[in-house]
Order: sequence, then C-alpha cells, then structure tokens
Amino acid sequence: MTSQGKVYQNILQKIKAIIYNDCLQTGDKLPSERELSERLNAGRSSVREALRSMEMLGLIETRRGEGTFIANARDHRLVEVIASFILKDTKSKEDLLETRRLIEKDILRVACDRISDEYLDRLRTMMEYKDNSSGRNIFSTEFDTAFFRVIVSSTHNHLLMRLWGELADYHQTIWHQLTFRPKEYYESMIDALTSRNKESAICLFDTYEIKKTEE
Repeated sequence: MTSQGKVYQNILQKIKAIIYNDCLQTGDKLPSERELSERLNAGRSSVREALRSMEMLGLIETRRGEGTFIANARDHRLVEVIASFILKDTKSKEDLLETRRLIEKDILRVACDRISDEYLDRLRTMMEYKDNSSGRNIFSTEFDTAFFRVIVSSTHNHLLMRLWGELADYHQTIWHQLTFRPKEYYESMIDALTSRNKESAICLFDTYEIKKTEE
C-alpha cells in the first residue's frame, strides 16, 4: 500500500475513534472540518477527502448550512464493513470485483430456479426499450446494473439483494469506466433464464465478463 493510502486509512480510523470516544450517535453532529484537522493533526484537504468518502458510503450526511451528521448506522452496517476493508489499495479493489462476480454467479443459479414470467417480461421490456432508443447499441454500466438488478430481484432473497446492491454500488464508485457487454449477451442471458439453463447462464457470464478500467 502506498504511503498516501496509509495516511488515508489512518485518518478514517481516527475519525471513527473520535465518533466512538465522543459517544456520537445517529443524528449527532460531527466536529467541524477545521476541528477534525486540528485534533487529527492532519491537513484539511486529507480530512475533507476522508469525510467525502464516508458520505459517499452513507455513513455520514452533510446538511447545507448546518454541518455534518452521523447517518443511520443500522441502514449502513453492511456498507460500513465493506468500507473498512476496501479503501484505496489495488488488491482490495480486486477482491471486491472477485467477490461481486462470485455472488453474481450464485445469483444466476438461483434465478434460473426461481425467475417468473413477470421478471422475464421486465428483462424483455428493457431490451425492447433499448431497441427503440437513440443509444440502442450502447449498453452502459447503468443499463448492465439495472438489468442484473431485475435478475437479483427475481430470487426474492432480500439479504442477497442487499449484499449485491452494496457491492455493485461501491464497485461503481471505484471503477467508473467499464468495457460494456454486447447486445447479444443480454439477449442470450434472457434465453438461458427462460429455459432455466444454469450452465448456459454461467457460461455467458464468464464469456462476456466485464473488464475493469481503473480511474
């Protein structure tokens, strides 16, 4: 890990310690950026970056003209675990991508058993909408995520949906650019799910793997 990454992690850990030592609860106001900088003996730009990351993860929230407050920890416990593990080191980012892919394969297996006509129709409707849109040949990260979100929902496993959602959301925050899957992937995946063919679904997933491009 780079020295910059160590400093970043150190500041995050110290801010968490301040929250604990000051007995701050959900809804309580954090010390100001200047006060944190003084207490942590760190530059304000470094503190600002750490706070921005915590806000992005939903751990804190900024209210214009009021300050920064502790968000609902119950709603964000899972993402807090992810955040404490994945900061800025490349190996952890690789681990995140690998974990997401493993979970998505299991989701596809479950979906092949449980997906209903209603969810299959939703996927087909998405494809029809793309065919009628001006960007019908451009399958963005947002489309890919929305497409798979329907598949996850079809499992009716709410914990699995929550886990996948947090991984997918955090993944997008650290890798903004992806090479996109072609149209045939989505059409073939719908066919595999319709025929309940797990092997075909997994094969498609592996064949048209989304590659990452780092920031």
